[in-house]
Amino acid sequence: MNSPAYLKPGSTIAIAASARKVNFAEIADAIALLESWSLKVVLSETIYAVEHQFAGSDAERTRGLQRLLDDPSIDAILFARGGYGSVRIIDALNFNKFVQNPKWLIGFSDITVFLAHLAAKYQIPTMHACMAFSMQPERYDSASVESFKNALFGKGIAFEVSQHVLNTNLPTEPFSGELIGGNLSVLYALIGSESLPNTTDKILFLEDLDEYLYHIDRMLIGLKRAHFFKGLKAVLVGSMSDMKDNVIPFGKSANEIILDVLDEYQIPVVFGLPCGHEKMNKCLVMGHTITVTNSPTKISCTQIGA
Repeated sequence: MNSPAYLKPGSTIAIAASARKVNFAEIADAIALLESWSLKVVLSETIYAVEHQFAGSDAERTRGLQRLLDDPSIDAILFARGGYGSVRIIDALNFNKFVQNPKWLIGFSDITVFLAHLAAKYQIPTMHACMAFSMQPERYDSASVESFKNALFGKGIAFEVSQHVLNTNLPTEPFSGELIGGNLSVLYALIGSESLPNTTDKILFLEDLDEYLYHIDRMLIGLKRAHFFKGLKAVLVGSMSDMKDNVIPFGKSANEIILDVLDEYQIPVVFGLPCGHEKMNKCLVMGHTITVTNSPTKISCTQIGA
């Protein structure tokens, strides 16, 4: 595994826009916060470009991100926001220089394209964490930003959640595995491509937002038919936020649908991770080992840093 170096005071972090358009007001708080951590902040040259809903044309977004990927003075790249658009440029990017000098790519939601691609092709760790847009005070919870800061500076990750009524197949002893995953909708969109990671002996994390319940079922069945769940050690489920239903109810919640689709694998499934499209969005390091400890009242998740 070719892991990026953790940051330290004086390191340089760039902000890039690979998906939905963004303006200065939406990332100003993130810039100030990162600078308060003694980091040097630089912006993609195309970050404020606009083409309809996108942060510029595909060519503009590719050019801006490519220069940051290639620049050896950049230690990490924080994506401005999600939305949609990263999958449109992933095949146009060249990761040759990046692989020789890896840096942290940070984001969630639509940015799952990059998290998955680097796991699948290069085995380079990434961070599933808050983005610049979500660092506005009304959009984040301080513990989540602190979690991201701790991960970025190599202090590791640790959090606890209460036992969920749907948790299943949990062993009494702690279990560990390499963490992969991200947004369910984005992973589903990667089926059949070189960007979908191998899942054998991995622990999969899933979250999603604003989907019809039957869409959740269809995506999970699609991934199942592509053998994506075969060989997994466990599945960790974060926020399944703002789910929608039809006039005739689907009959199950998003979490119940996940449990139903995964039932035949008889692997641990843990619900309620504070990660996803909520103010509480703790950082997870994809590509690093996560250890899950089960007790009668809570679940503990840890990832060791530097």
